[in-house]
Order: sequence, then structure tokens, then C-alpha cells
Amino acid sequence: MENYKGIDYLRKQLSELEQRVSLRYDYYTMKKEDSLLGITIPPELRKKYKSTLGWCSKAVDNLADRLSFKEFGNDSFEINEIFKMNNPDVFFDSAILSALIASCCFVYISQGEEDTPRLQVIEGDCATGIIDPITNLLKEGYAVLDKNESGQAILEAYFVAGRTDYYVEGKFAYSYENKAPFALLVPIIYRPDAKRPFGHSRISRACMYLQKYACRTLERADITSEFYSFPQKYVVGLSNDAEPMDSWKATISSMLQFTKDEQGDSPKLGQFTTPSMSPFTEQLRTAAAGFAGETGLTLDDLGFVSDNPSSSEAIKASHETLRMYARKAQKTFGSGFLNVGYLACCLRDDFTYKRNEFYKLIPKWQPVFEPDAATLSNIGDGAIKINQAIPNFFDEKKLSELTGI
Repeated sequence: MENYKGIDYLRKQLSELEQRVSLRYDYYTMKKEDSLLGITIPPELRKKYKSTLGWCSKAVDNLADRLSFKEFGNDSFEINEIFKMNNPDVFFDSAILSALIASCCFVYISQGEEDTPRLQVIEGDCATGIIDPITNLLKEGYAVLDKNESGQAILEAYFVAGRTDYYVEGKFAYSYENKAPFALLVPIIYRPDAKRPFGHSRISRACMYLQKYACRTLERADITSEFYSFPQKYVVGLSNDAEPMDSWKATISSMLQFTKDEQGDSPKLGQFTTPSMSPFTEQLRTAAAGFAGETGLTLDDLGFVSDNPSSSEAIKASHETLRMYARKAQKTFGSGFLNVGYLACCLRDDFTYKRNEFYKLIPKWQPVFEPDAATLSNIGDGAIKINQAIPNFFDEKKLSELTGI
């Protein structure tokens, strides 16, 4: 019998990772309250001008919306049928979005009605496990399946090969046996590597810093705009016997009258230099440029619209880095979805398949950028010329992969 770490070890591991994942979700939902920084603006004043930006949300959504899973090719095990029975329009999008935010999410596989496995996406702050670095499957896993209103776990599951144990309010309740050779909790990972097998979040530390920097810039600009709207004025040379001036009247009045004193002296009026808003605009643009470079977006994506509208080809060229990120994500997500289908087949057929029997299944995705009429025409011309050189090289399936049609 394999030496397992146990549920207590995994509970502790999840508690250490939960705060990191929750921080990313706070940035994604724009609910993160940052500490008050700065040496010139009082905290009481800064609280009145709290700013919010959705750049981190934009970074995640812009990539997630371009990842559209289609199906598995060469599907001799009827894996596509399992996904079709589990609301694929929501399942795939939910798994991709959650993995981009938290670096990974998990798919909980359980026995459903009529022998069709059920697939449920679980966020990265509610599940963890011990990963096999060869297959990216879990040797053992742990997931919180239900919580009460205060956030305490009331239903937990502990997964090992061939068995899933369920705990109600921290105590063992019941167990289910199965023929799966790995834990029925499958990680879907974004950009894994040897040091971080559970991947990297799309919301990196640089993204969080640049968004905070931009928020602070907006707060300073908002406060400065009050002085920009109503410039500060001053009067020098008033007699000590003059009546105090109403500051609000002095601000909004179009005409002020001052008389000379007994010595014939008159007061002098002045106005402080109006602060310029240009430095804040440049600061915000600098932050946007840094954020765009970090995430593969463009300044247009972050609200700095260029004067000349871009063509379809220009948009693709400007998003070349984003296209590379999407291609990389398709590879890792495709492998994760194949692992889900593999274990779901073992559960459905009540048989222990070998994973190398599934290597011929190929994940297929919709094109990252939808082709316009000019692109379709170019693809058609290229396909004709290639088929003349190599007959029947481009068939209906290959053209479908290129065009999404």
C-alpha cells in the first residue's frame, strides 16, 4: 500500500495556500482594499477618494474569452459524450477562468445518474493534493465540497486511488470505491513548471503592483482636481480692522470690492498657481504601459484608445504576445481536460484503463482570433496552392481548425 500523507496534512497545506488564492480573487472581483500609502495626503482625505480599477480582471478575461474548447479528436473512448452530459458551455469556461485566476483549479469527478460521471469545478482555494509530476494527476487529494455561512467546511472529500472518503463536520461519514488508478480530483493548471507544478496565476505580483500604482495615481489626481476646479486665492495688505472675509463668497464671487484705508493703502489680490493634471495622466499611462507589457495586452485594451482604428491584421499583430500565451494555455488545459476524461471513463466503465491508451486523443480548440473575410480569402488561396503541391493535404477538418467554421 502506498504511503499517503493523509487528510490532516492536506488540510494544513490548503490553509497555507488559501490566502494567496483569495488575494487573487479579490483583485479579480475588484474588492481588494489596499493599505493607505503616501506622505502628503492625510488618510482621512484619501479614504474619501478611493479608486478602483479592473485591469487584473481585464487581463484574465481577455485571455479566457479567447480560449474556447471544441472537442477531442480521435475519440475512441467516447469522452466527448461525458463532457456533453455535463453542460460543456459552462464547464470549460468555468474551469479555464478559475485556473487563470488561481493558477489552477480542480475537477471533482463523482458517479452520476445512469452511469454518467458528474464533473464539478472546484476553486483553487477549496482543494489541493499531492501531484504526480509525470502525469499531472493527483496521488491523493482533498477538497471542501460545502461550507456554512461563516466559511467553515461542513462537507469534505479525501481522494486516493480507488477510493473517495467523505467527512461531515470534520468526522468520517462514508466511503465510495472505484476503479480509477488516480484520485478522482483532477488539477487544471495554467503554465506549470518543474518548480511550481501547480502553475502560475495570470494575476502576477507585477500586475497587482501596477494596478495599485495606477489606483494611487487616480486618487491623487482626484484630490488635485478639487484644487484645479477652485484655485486657491489670497489677499495681502488688508487692514487689521477689516472684517473677516467669507472664504466661500471669495471663491465663487465674480466681483470683489476693497476700499483704501486711512493711509490710502489698498490690499493686493493674488492666486496660487493652478496644479496641472498632466503629470497624473502621464503616470497613469506609464502604469498602463507596464501592465500591458506584463500581460500581453495593448493600451487600447486598457482604455487608452488610439486615434486610428486598427484592422483585423493589425489587431492580431499587436496581440502577438497574447496569442502565444493562449497557445501555451491550450496545451496545458488540453492535457488537464484529457486527464478528466480519462478518469471519468474509468469511473463510467468500472474498469482500470492505462493512461497511455488515451494518447491518440487530441484536444481541439477554436481559433484564438476569429478570421475576418480577408483572412478567410488568404487561407483559401493558400490551401489551394498547397493542395496543388500535396494533393488532399488540406481537408475539411484541417480547414475547420484554421478558420473555426
